Amino acid sequence: MSRKLIAEALGTFILVFFGCGAAVFMGAHIGMMGIALAFGLSIVAAAYGLGAISGAHLNPAVSLGMVTAGRMSVKDFVGYAIAQVIGATIAAFVIMVIAKGAPDYSVVQNGLGQNGFGAGYLGEYTIAAALIFEIVATFVFVTVILGATQDGAPAAFAGLAIGLTLTAIHLVGINITGVSVNPARSFGPAVFVGGKALADLWVFIVAPLAGGAFAGVIHAMGITRADV
Repeated sequence: MSRKLIAEALGTFILVFFGCGAAVFMGAHIGMMGIALAFGLSIVAAAYGLGAISGAHLNPAVSLGMVTAGRMSVKDFVGYAIAQVIGATIAAFVIMVIAKGAPDYSVVQNGLGQNGFGAGYLGEYTIAAALIFEIVATFVFVTVILGATQDGAPAAFAGLAIGLTLTAIHLVGINITGVSVNPARSFGPAVFVGGKALADLWVFIVAPLAGGAFAGVIHAMGITRADV
């Protein structure tokens, strides 16, 4: 289990470092499409590089979906979630340290690719829109993961399918919430940015976990499972 937890922490670090790092360091140059690709490609890299060790969940919502789908114990979920949050937090810290090397960077003003909604945040969508998007997007994301990793699915393509799905979700939702679908990814940057990012964080914990859990329940019922 220790190797699995290290893999989850490292994999989540990769996701946040490349995804949020792209937003912080290159957002003005690559735009939302570039940021979406950074998140998607990081998942592909982590899935193929670390998936054989831990399954490369990299996301408490994914791990909770595995629990409700009957493919993971609650005890293992707790360990995975803690490792994922640690990896995301370390990644956000590293991004912040690097970003402070620029003369015009401020954590308060420029942020760390944190999630949010409402006045002053990207498209200024309402809290209701943020909740609905995060629940639906996470449900779709975890449904794809459960389907791509089930018995009989072409395992060699699972990482690619998952990464492309995350890219598509970002292409749809960056302007709404910055796209979380992952409580760990949201927690890391929010801790260092503080203020509104920390106040909004509950949305990006509750909504993804709800969407992920529901995807697992639907899978357990056989509705999105092939071997029924």
